Amino acid sequence: MKRNILNSVFLLGAVIFVSACKPKKEIVVAPPTKTETKTDNSKAEALTLLNSKQLKFNTLSLKAKATLDIAGDANDVTMNFKMKDKETIWVSITALGGMAEVARALITPDSIKIMNRMKSEYLKKPFSYIYNFTNKQVNFSTLQAILTGNAMGEFLTAESDVKQENGVWVVSGSKSALDYRLLFNTLFKVSETNLNDAKNGQALKVTYTDYQKLNESLFPSALKIKTLSKAKTINIDLQFVKIDGNVPVDFPFNVPKRFTVVK
Repeated sequence: MKRNILNSVFLLGAVIFVSACKPKKEIVVAPPTKTETKTDNSKAEALTLLNSKQLKFNTLSLKAKATLDIAGDANDVTMNFKMKDKETIWVSITALGGMAEVARALITPDSIKIMNRMKSEYLKKPFSYIYNFTNKQVNFSTLQAILTGNAMGEFLTAESDVKQENGVWVVSGSKSALDYRLLFNTLFKVSETNLNDAKNGQALKVTYTDYQKLNESLFPSALKIKTLSKAKTINIDLQFVKIDGNVPVDFPFNVPKRFTVVK
């Protein structure tokens, strides 16, 4: 019996060791920038190139180690995301090393549902609820693009200013009081997104680093989101530890009867 126990312990230790040594997906190194300005690329050609590098997927399953900083109150959590393109974003936030779920959200183009397990509260609002925190130009596709390292498609159009600065493409402009500026790296993936609504005191900055291969495209291994809405700030630092594309996903969202509905 003692030998069996020792063998089991040894086997468990071997499994843990192999798991710990499992290699991470290789980061795709961006080529160095070239300072000279290209003149052989028209705006149409540049937009076609940048659009061709957008991540295309049916479903995504993601896991990230995250730091959430809401108005100076910072917490380290684990965030799991599941997405169906153009339809659903599901998020679960857990603490204590992933042992205790503190919140869950289900977002569609029409609605936002949030369960706050810490307060036993449930919020159900139309998608427009998000406009309390950001510009009305932000829609479901915008939110999906932010989380997947895609440039916002509504800005990759001929109406935008498209040029090269310091060897990389920059797309900028203004749309319905929203100023935008998208910076790309030499992989033609967005490295920084800036949205600014000066009239309403709202701003968003997202930075992306360490792209890795996902299917036939690239996905960022890390992203930082900084939002400002009047005097309220939210910072989210995500380091993805799991990135799977086009896999089966479900979106469980069952609200306990004891939860209070937030009006």
